[in-house]
Amino acid sequence: MLRLNLLLLLAVMASAIFLVHTQYESRKLFTELDRAEAQARQLATDQQRLQVEKRAQATPQRIETLARERLQMKSATPAITQYVQDGSGTAGAAR
Repeated sequence: MLRLNLLLLLAVMASAIFLVHTQYESRKLFTELDRAEAQARQLATDQQRLQVEKRAQATPQRIETLARERLQMKSATPAITQYVQDGSGTAGAAR
């Protein structure tokens, strides 16, 4: 009878240790899941912010400003436009 009691005591202790270990692993996995979800939300926010910045960078006004400042481009005006004429004189007839 003493052997049976010891065997049952060992079985109860082993199952208690297994239960504690399982609960610890469960909490650990839940914490990792929570961190992953927070990181996913942060990445989604960053993606939206970058999309807004991308749209802001591609506005026609910004492109025109960059063309004027960095490339020293000017708007086409009749004063700086050079017209090329056809040497054969058939430019008007070809239309």
